[in-house]
Amino acid sequence: MRRLLVIDDEAQIRRLLELALSNLGWEVFSAATGTEGLDAARADKPDVVLLDLNLPDMSGAELLARLREWSSVPVIVISVRDAEADIIALLKAGADDYVAKPFYTNELVARIEAVHRRRLPDREPVFRSGRLEVDAERREVRVAGEAVRITPTEYAVLEILTRYAGRIVTRDRLLKEVWGPAGDAEEGSLRVYINALRKKLEAEPSAPSLIVTEAGVGYRLEILPLEGDEPGAGPKP
Repeated sequence: MRRLLVIDDEAQIRRLLELALSNLGWEVFSAATGTEGLDAARADKPDVVLLDLNLPDMSGAELLARLREWSSVPVIVISVRDAEADIIALLKAGADDYVAKPFYTNELVARIEAVHRRRLPDREPVFRSGRLEVDAERREVRVAGEAVRITPTEYAVLEILTRYAGRIVTRDRLLKEVWGPAGDAEEGSLRVYINALRKKLEAEPSAPSLIVTEAGVGYRLEILPLEGDEPGAGPKP
């Protein structure tokens, strides 16, 4: 399920978006302050962030700057301020879109869907390798056709590995993209999550063929033949 983080101190707006998006395949979670928003962005790994500029503990512009130090998650800014200079400054600072308050709910939903589509990699919507399928649009993982339940952090690690499938992903990149500024202290956690993914995704977790370790560097997600496509495999009945 796609995940939207709403950072806004207006409970009415948070509730409105939850109602509008829950039936469209979005899980909506929220924060009322900038500090809570940054913590939620690190912990819950949203696909899109909706950011109000007027927060009680910091400006939305400050939060955006701090978020962009470690995350490329799409951010839509919402605000009563609609001066052209403000909009241009925020877009240059890393915002992906801007919607002025008050807004039409249908328009905002369309903007959210649009920035999410633009973020998806330029490849098939479902990544496949061996028995593994990762549906980026629906945020679903399947092994041999069966759905696999994984945590938000496990998915964040897997999403990065699929994005660079067939190539080495350094530990530093994984730590920064998954845990943000505190990533350097999470190397032990990274190993735990890699092992957890192997247990859920590998045919033989003790001898992984999908998520392999590149000693001293990082990890690689191998692109394996799809089941039934292995050399010598006969036609399916």
